[in-house]
Formats: sequence, structure tokens, C-alpha cells
Amino acid sequence: MSQRQAVESEQTNLLKTTNVTGPLGIIAGRGSLPTFIADAAEADDLPVHIVGIEGEADPEIERFPHTCIKWGEVGKVFTALESNNCNDLVIIGGVSRPDLRNIRIDLGALKALPFLLSLRKGGDDHVLSRIVQFFEQKGYRVHGAGDVLPELLVPEGALSRRSPSAEDEADMAIAFDVVRTLGTLDIGQAAVVSGGYVLAVEAAEGTDAMLERCAEIKRRGRSHGTGKGVLVKAPKPGQEERVDMPTIGPQTMVKAAEAGLSGIAVAAQHVLIAEYNRTIEIANERKIFLYGAPWDESDT
Repeated sequence: MSQRQAVESEQTNLLKTTNVTGPLGIIAGRGSLPTFIADAAEADDLPVHIVGIEGEADPEIERFPHTCIKWGEVGKVFTALESNNCNDLVIIGGVSRPDLRNIRIDLGALKALPFLLSLRKGGDDHVLSRIVQFFEQKGYRVHGAGDVLPELLVPEGALSRRSPSAEDEADMAIAFDVVRTLGTLDIGQAAVVSGGYVLAVEAAEGTDAMLERCAEIKRRGRSHGTGKGVLVKAPKPGQEERVDMPTIGPQTMVKAAEAGLSGIAVAAQHVLIAEYNRTIEIANERKIFLYGAPWDESDT
């Protein structure tokens, strides 16, 4: 059993506690990563408290000390963190932009109103960078998920039994260039290239929806490219990776296979992998590859 598999099957103590000096606060959105990190923290005898966003956080957070908040309950967030002595913080999991009708403004939000209003300007990178600054200005140490648990980062090389072919590598090179360009415009983190033809780029719809669109394009015979195609994911240049690192998981592999792609290539050490064992299992079952490519955002 590999070290990474041991993490997933036994939740062993691989948390990088040199970066965490006390109880760990986790602000949780969607997905399994918040509870995975919490399991690893507890296995390392590190107290943890999860602040889960209602309608986003997985019900599994209830296995841990937790507080549920609605959008806008800024004061409740800080009360939960302060009462549990959480000065180290991880913000992890996907979220949707909130419906203004569902925002509950508390006193903490009113005090933070200038900051909240500043989030209206700029794209995702601006918003996420400002959120990190907001917590840091209040004395919190914000860590990336990969900083506290490096085993979550995709390593270099093939993770699946299948490796990319020469044609796949050519598509990967084009797709990585496309993603770099997308990133400079703060658009998305993923692209699909098939036989040298750009089949799709990610925007607000997200990776899964983009892959569904690819499947439909192929069904209609409009893909133009001669190859099966490759999905590439990488961070935007200068992206605040502590709170917005690209992520792949089982669903990504399923959608890529359903779109008829050869596989997925990601920026090694700059992309998180959720449910590692299941993700690789699906890749092997569907006979597609998962590959961690050396990454330099400045390459052209």
C-alpha cells in the first residue's frame, strides 16, 4: 500500500503540523476535502472545528465539532473560531454565489460592510485574495489544503495504469497554453483539446458542466479534431492557491470518460485530488489516464 493510499484508508497522521501551531479551523464548502482534512487532523491529535456553510457543506461535517452558518453571518464565523481557539485556518470546498434573498446579515457583517462591498468589484481572483487578506488582518494564519496535507497534491507522472500517448502529449501542450491564457483573463482553470483542436474552455459553469458540453459536441459530430481529447487543469497565473486550488476527483474522471476523452493532465503540485483511491480506480476502470505534468505558469 502506498503512503497516499494509507492516508485514505487509515487516516494516518500525515498532517504537516509544522505549519499548524494550535487547533485548526476549517471553513467548509462542498465536497469531501473538508472532512478528509479534519480526519487527518484528529489522527494527529490536533483539535479541529469546522465552520460549515449551510447548503454547501457536506452533512459529514457533523462527525466533528462544528458550527453551521448562513451566508452573511460573519460574526458567527469569528465567534466559532475564537471560542475554539482556532488561529490556524483552512478554507476549502466549492461554493456557489449566494442568492441575495438568502443572505442573513449579522452584527459582524455590518462591521465588515466596507470589506463586503469591496467584493463586488473584480473577478474570482480578486474576491478570494481579499478574503485571505480579511482573515490575515484579523490575526489568522490561512493555510492551503496542500500546505497542511501535502498528500492531497497531485504528484508528477502517471497516476493511472495508462499513460498519455504522443498525440495526447501534443494536445496537453496546447491545452496548457490555453489554460495559461484563460488564467490571465481570470476566466477559468480548464480546457479540452482534441487532435489539436480546442474543444472547450471552462468558464463560470465549472469543469463538470464543461465536460458535459464536450460530450454533447462530440455526439453532434462537431468536434473537428481527430483524437479523443485531453482535459487539462491548472491554476491561473498568480492565483491565491490557499483558497482556490483546482481540484479533481471521481466525478471528474467519470465525466471525462463519458465525454470520450483519452485522459486528464493537471499541473503537478498545484491541483488537489479528492478521494484518491476511487479517482484512480475509475481512471483504470474506464481506461483513461491521469497525469501530473511539471508546471511553470510562465511557460509559453
